[in-house]
Amino acid sequence: MESDISIPQPPQPDDIVNLLSDSPGGSDSPLVSRLRKLLFRRMLVGVQDGRFFLGSFHCIDKQGNIILQDAVEYRSSRRSPDSPMDQRCLGLILIPASCRSSCHVDCSIEEQLSLLSLER
Repeated sequence: MESDISIPQPPQPDDIVNLLSDSPGGSDSPLVSRLRKLLFRRMLVGVQDGRFFLGSFHCIDKQGNIILQDAVEYRSSRRSPDSPMDQRCLGLILIPASCRSSCHVDCSIEEQLSLLSLER
């Protein structure tokens, strides 16, 4: 006997953007609007142990945990500043806010200046 199982389709970028609405009416707070502009941009996130992760910004939760898509980890194999960085492909990763030491987004200078006003 065969059962008919429906497999849900993954959300599309427009669906994810629509989920970021701050209120049921669809009006966004200024912070949500700014974060929405960062979706799917390349983001470099540093963590406290010295590693860096480069990937597409997928989402952030209220606690500040970041999810990167198609992420690559960069780490130094030696403690020397001149040593080459090792890299490995990770895919989808979650970076806890408590581990994050830096965060950089690939965008224009004007956008960077407007994002500086984001408060924690």
